[in-house]
Amino acid sequence: MASREARSRRLSGGHYATLFTPSRSLYLTLLLLMPGSRSHWHFDHTGDPSTFPPNTALVVGPGFTQGFTPGYPDNPQSPINTSDYAGRELREITFAPDKVIGSFSAHDYFGDGSFYLLDTPGHAIGHLCGLARTTSPLSPEGESFIFMGGDLAHHGGEFRPSPHLPLPSSIVPNPFSLAPKFAHTLRAAASSCPGHLFSELNASRGRKEPGQTFFDVARAAGGSAVAHDADEAERTIHKVQVWDVRDDIFVVFAHDETLSTILDLFPRDATHWKEKGWAKQGKWAFLKDFAEAVAGSE
Repeated sequence: MASREARSRRLSGGHYATLFTPSRSLYLTLLLLMPGSRSHWHFDHTGDPSTFPPNTALVVGPGFTQGFTPGYPDNPQSPINTSDYAGRELREITFAPDKVIGSFSAHDYFGDGSFYLLDTPGHAIGHLCGLARTTSPLSPEGESFIFMGGDLAHHGGEFRPSPHLPLPSSIVPNPFSLAPKFAHTLRAAASSCPGHLFSELNASRGRKEPGQTFFDVARAAGGSAVAHDADEAERTIHKVQVWDVRDDIFVVFAHDETLSTILDLFPRDATHWKEKGWAKQGKWAFLKDFAEAVAGSE
């Protein structure tokens, strides 16, 4: 692993600015939805907060202050830098027990119902997700939201399919048309693909329950986990699955590279995602990663 000093140099001097470019803007992560807020403290989600004006608070989730302050170099073992919060407010969100949206403890960030921070533990201490209202109940397309999942998952197969959202009988767009190896083959010519090809693949891996995800939250050998608390991370995923089936909530997460070819990118906005069909196009796009395995199983 790179030294702390080297990692700090790599992340400073422009990394935060790149979060506003097409690769990081509308759909990927909560980090810069409002200046200073970030989904969690892992190095690929933090950038260099010291580059922000001192009147910009650094907003973090529960447990962050106790777990990670003081930062490096005051505490050589801390994964954050003291410079991240030096000279500015370090604001740790406290979730009131009576403020709940769905199954999530929620914090109305602006106080007007336009954006909520959600307590989504498991992946990391203090992990936060965001729920942004994109259209109102009075708009022609009705009320809609984007759920910004941070590192809720690292692949769509970690929370799809689900008991609430089983694999459809016909998958659109055709996953074979999205897989480079098959893009110019007869498999990709059809506009849709039979869903049973992927459900049979999942069952062949021992995932025989209807609506069972392709993957679980990763756990390393010896009982340690990639997530801070893998069991809690899976409970968080189960809560999100209830929303994932709804057509008025667009569920996205930071590492979903399939969305980069579907969405309008910054500086264009995401208000009319539902009208543009982004959620429908992206829902099963991750299945392209299994196209070769499906072809090889036939």
